[in-house]
Amino acid sequence: MFKVDFNIQSMKILRIVSFLAVAAVLSTYMGCKPKGSDPEPLENVQFDKLAKTWKINTVTFNDTDRTAEYTGFQLALGGTKGAPPFSYTTTSRPAQSPWKASGTWEFGSSVGDQIIRDKGVSADELAIEYSVTESTLQLKFTFLREPYDARTEDVKGPWIFNFTL
Repeated sequence: MFKVDFNIQSMKILRIVSFLAVAAVLSTYMGCKPKGSDPEPLENVQFDKLAKTWKINTVTFNDTDRTAEYTGFQLALGGTKGAPPFSYTTTSRPAQSPWKASGTWEFGSSVGDQIIRDKGVSADELAIEYSVTESTLQLKFTFLREPYDARTEDVKGPWIFNFTL
């Protein structure tokens, strides 16, 4: 009879030990994240969308269409992802323009919809609201200084630039 009691107790202990072993293995695997599960930072996602050469589609200044003055205008946004400040260059800009030939940019406090052009350059620093998709870019800003390569035409005021790839 002693052997029977020993075998029953051994079976109960073996069952408990087996359950604990399975539970330990499962909890170990459940605690592991699958590879690639960390989301990419928003700055990197937005940089990938923005870092392209954009061709002008329409330009509005103070609710007036100025697209004809920007024929051939392009804005190239680039740099090294994750290493601001980034760079920009423009081509085919008119003489009276709120754009310099080149400069720097970085994300503003709201990464998803704000960039700062020429941050830290007091006369040139400009907050720009942006909206970007895979193939379009819209930039909105109010320019308050004299135009680059200025003559007499005023460029102070609200601008909207719409670009495509």
